[in-house]
Amino acid sequence: MPNYKWLVEVEAARQAEGDKPSASAVYRHIAAKDGYPSLDFSTLYESFEKAVAKFPNNDCLGKREKNEKGEVGPFVFKNYAQVHKEVQGIASALAKWGVTPGQRVGVFGANCPEWMTAMQACNRMSYHCVPLYDSLGENAIEYIVNHSESVAAFVASEKLPALAKALPKTKATLKVVVYWGAGNEEAVKAAKDLGYTVHSFAEALEVGAASPAEPVPPKPEDLCTIMYTSGTTGDPKGVLLTHRAVVAAVVTSRSYIQHNNVDIGPSDRMLSYLPLAHIFDRVTEEWFLSIGAAVGYWQGDVLKLVEDIAALKPSLFIGVPRVFDRIYTRIIGQINAAGGLKKALFNWGFNRKLHYLRNGYSQNKAAPFFDKLVFSKIAARLGGKVKAVVSGGAPLAPHVEDFLRVTMCAPVVQGYGLTETSAASFIACADVMAHAATVGPPTPMVEFRLESVPDMNCDALDAKQPKGEVLIRSPMNFNGYYKAQDKTDEVLEKDGWFHSGDIAILTESGAIKIVDRKKNIFKLSQGEYVAVEALESTYKKTSVVEQVWVYGNSFESCLVAVVVPSKDVITAWAKEHGVSGEYEKGLLEDPKVNAHVLAELTRVAKEDKLKGYEIVKAIALDAVQFSVEEDLMTPSFKLRRPQLQTKYQKKIDDMYAVLKKAEAAKPARD
Repeated sequence: MPNYKWLVEVEAARQAEGDKPSASAVYRHIAAKDGYPSLDFSTLYESFEKAVAKFPNNDCLGKREKNEKGEVGPFVFKNYAQVHKEVQGIASALAKWGVTPGQRVGVFGANCPEWMTAMQACNRMSYHCVPLYDSLGENAIEYIVNHSESVAAFVASEKLPALAKALPKTKATLKVVVYWGAGNEEAVKAAKDLGYTVHSFAEALEVGAASPAEPVPPKPEDLCTIMYTSGTTGDPKGVLLTHRAVVAAVVTSRSYIQHNNVDIGPSDRMLSYLPLAHIFDRVTEEWFLSIGAAVGYWQGDVLKLVEDIAALKPSLFIGVPRVFDRIYTRIIGQINAAGGLKKALFNWGFNRKLHYLRNGYSQNKAAPFFDKLVFSKIAARLGGKVKAVVSGGAPLAPHVEDFLRVTMCAPVVQGYGLTETSAASFIACADVMAHAATVGPPTPMVEFRLESVPDMNCDALDAKQPKGEVLIRSPMNFNGYYKAQDKTDEVLEKDGWFHSGDIAILTESGAIKIVDRKKNIFKLSQGEYVAVEALESTYKKTSVVEQVWVYGNSFESCLVAVVVPSKDVITAWAKEHGVSGEYEKGLLEDPKVNAHVLAELTRVAKEDKLKGYEIVKAIALDAVQFSVEEDLMTPSFKLRRPQLQTKYQKKIDDMYAVLKKAEAAKPARD
């Protein structure tokens, strides 16, 4: 076995049906070589109760209140004792309305204190919380309510109309609706006319206070949530997660900071803006609540996110690549626009600090002069008190990670996990540049192996570069998909191994690097396989690209792409090169602009030493970003490729037609 510093081998390579092994050895984090870490609580109910008893006066859940003019003020927090009282009230109200242990309760709306209060009420009474969200498709609310058999639903006022639209088709199961916020008179009337019991959140608290109910503590093996995931096709799948699984994720979060000397404690804060309906944010919030720390909720407007960050000054900032791509593009654009001395100073400091980081210096010792002079001003955009930055959900482009590691004045790491593994499966070690562009080793509650995928030339036993599908076994793993044993059997083996569908390489540092999906590979007409996600990561290295989707199929010999350019970068380039016109109807339709963007893609492709067939030969430009609302991205911002193909099929056909016409016009060779 190679000397993987952060790994320990706990099981030999697995044999295939024949004599040849098909999968690598089993590895754990070296800190878990003698067993998994543990905590003094075994359910999320116990976790919150212990935090309330220990930290009753600590800030717990907060938000920014609006005045009569619609202006928001500073964050206002309720302490743990106050939130606990509201949790008791909501739990008692649900019991009063006939909800019994083991039944499902939906929650629908943007992250806010009411969302978390409702979820903690579910934990208190052994109800199963079911996040609802309409970004999974037009009929998603109706589907999830009926499929999960939810009997009650909490909903934000702004989502009441969307819920009301589904209510005529959910009467067989759903009985009670509780809304928070100002309400919506028309939607409330529609729900009541259909026979639903409808209450405001304040009314629910009053009902619970008048009829207090004793808690019904769950057992570790009981479900705490059914979390519906967004596949690229088909209906959402309901992932069954127990209290034991999510508690294990909390354990691994706390163990990680302990082993990486990141000081997160009761006085710290996190900003909740990634959807609570996703496991990444859910686990992080449960972790913060377990240590008596505070959670501040954003306003729900992405355009005001920077204001919320500045107001809260979080200690931990978690995000997804799309968020960090925007930060990178905006700041680099401002630096390029400033030009002159400012640009030269930034570039000098950036290259100097990156050099020392790559030579083993910790981030706070690599370039302290430039940190104080230049980078602290950039880090201040995250509030100035961030102790760690964590990216998850999808691979972070290497150039963006380098940028963040240099400018954030705090450790920056990537993590990896799925809803099925309670998110926290792998994470890079803080201040270890050997883990840059990887998702690090397994967390202390995980063991993993790589399995060969011959069709993709992935050999898990390659001595130089093991590569294969990531298989995960852990107390954090899910129990299966609700009412879908066939889909469960496709990915979950009887001995607990979960097939992630993600392809990774095992690096010399003992980290894994996700390089593709088993399903995101296709063959070109000449027989060459293309791993498309890796190519898109390369193409996003140029600042001219905001988003890119690469397409090819087995009937074509080359790749094409749809690109959403960076408006600021394109506008600046056009001005410099004398290209005029409105952005959408002028510049993006100008052949010179198309040629420039294609040239930039070709340049970074050659810099990354892509093969000839991996370089896109034609592009179409679009001013409108791929979005969740348009069903072109999943809620975790992964591309929905079938939907993208449907939208851009005409442009794809046109690009290939032009390429074939140009090929046919070439002089024949002897």
